[in-house]
Parts: sequence; structure tokens; C-alpha cells
Amino acid sequence: MERNIKLVIAYDGTDYHGWQRQPSTRTVQGQIEQAARRVLRHQVEVIGSGRTDAGVHAAGQVANFTTTNNIPTGGIRPAIGSHLPKDVTLIHVAEVSGTFNATRSSRGKLYRYRVHNASGRPVERHAQRYTYHFWQTLEIASMREAARHMIGQLDFAAMASKGSPRDSTIRTVDAIRIERRYDEIRFDVFGRGFLYNQVRNMVGTLIEVGRGRWSPQYVGEIMAGGDRSRAGPTAPARGLCLQWVRYPPTAYAGVAPERDPQPQRKDSGTSGA
Repeated sequence: MERNIKLVIAYDGTDYHGWQRQPSTRTVQGQIEQAARRVLRHQVEVIGSGRTDAGVHAAGQVANFTTTNNIPTGGIRPAIGSHLPKDVTLIHVAEVSGTFNATRSSRGKLYRYRVHNASGRPVERHAQRYTYHFWQTLEIASMREAARHMIGQLDFAAMASKGSPRDSTIRTVDAIRIERRYDEIRFDVFGRGFLYNQVRNMVGTLIEVGRGRWSPQYVGEIMAGGDRSRAGPTAPARGLCLQWVRYPPTAYAGVAPERDPQPQRKDSGTSGA
């Protein structure tokens, strides 16, 4: 009997060429599929909630695969996990309904971008692999005001990099939260789907406002114009992390899902910056 297995995965993306499997290239999907094959003794296709780019991290990536192996769910996590490299781990494993699909069933994702905003380098906090160092002081209030122009169902053509096919550049961003914690500024972006490099381009644009180069109102003009060349630079991949993925209860129809550790953050419904 075929079973559908859901995974919650964390990984340090520094040494990977992104999530998606590629020939002769180290990817997260490829490592998980290889480990799963060794345990389940058959070919495995792992479906991820989305493709993180080279160097991007995840604290709560979600994936699923099907298997006819009858190994108990409680045994899958340690069995597969023991064959994974040290920079990838399985946080949670559960058997779910056959209708669950990590990509199609998703209703939202939270991406967090971390900027080390101080004169000293982030290596002081051993954070150089996970933060972008921007030494010039950034103004939080102006970036929050600018971010309001990026919330809603909008055309994000100005925030999309070339290199990925898409039928439309219309996307929905439900919330953006920008907070400073000591020397670190965190950009939390919650949306229902993202274009290639969209979040990194959004952050790069907001940084231009925070440093005083552009006014918050100019971001509205950039968004309305749809011209990528007018927006800010693409922020480096190392500062970006997929925090969690949200699914509706109906995604698990037919199977009572095991307790899922993915946090239902209070800020996920924030409607402003």
C-alpha cells in the first residue's frame, strides 16, 4: 500500500547549489533523495514546497514523498536522518493523506532576511554564513513606510530577476515586518508564493531606502513601473532563510496528522510593515 510521507526539513544552504536536484551538483533535494533510497530500497522523488536558491537556508522547508515500504513513521526520521550530511536535518516526519502535496497544498510561506547592521563584521557573533553585513546605519521607520508599497496582491515585475519562467508576475504578499534586534535587522516577508529572487530584491530595494538614497514613496513608483532596473540590488543569498510553510487543515484530509512543530506565528497575519 502506498503511503504519503511529509517531512519538515532544516538546512544550511551555504554549500549547496539550491534545493532542486541537478546532475553532478550538490543540492538539498538530491541529498535527501539519496538518503531515502538507501533506507527505503526504491527510487524516491521528494517534492518540496518550493525551490530555495543556491546559498539560501531553511528552518522549516516542507516536502513529501510516497513509498510502499512499511517502515514505521517513527523509524523513518532516524533512519533517513542518519544518512544525511551534517548541514541537513529532519525536524519532523508524519504520514499524511495521499492528496497532500508540499507544493500545491501550500497556502503561505514566511521568509526571513537577516542583515548585520554594524561596523563590526558578523563573524563576531559567528553569523557570517547567515547574515548580510551592511555597515551603514539603516533607518527602520523609513524602510517600514516603503514596505507598505509591497503589501497586497500586486505586480512584482520590478522585484523579479530573470532566469525563471513564469506565467504571471502577480503575487500576494500578506505581511512584511522589519525589526532591529541589537546589531541585526530582520525582514520577515509572509506571502502565498514568490518569484525568482523576489524577497532578496525586495530587501535590496528597502536597504536603499534605509540608507537614505531613496524616499519611501519612490518604492511605490518602482512597483508601479514594473522595471527591474529601477529597483535595488539583489541582496546576497546567505541572509535569506525559509522559516516555515503554512497549510490548511484540509490538506491532511483522510489522515489525522501527527503534531506538527511548525510555529503558527502571531505576526503571520500582520497587515503592515
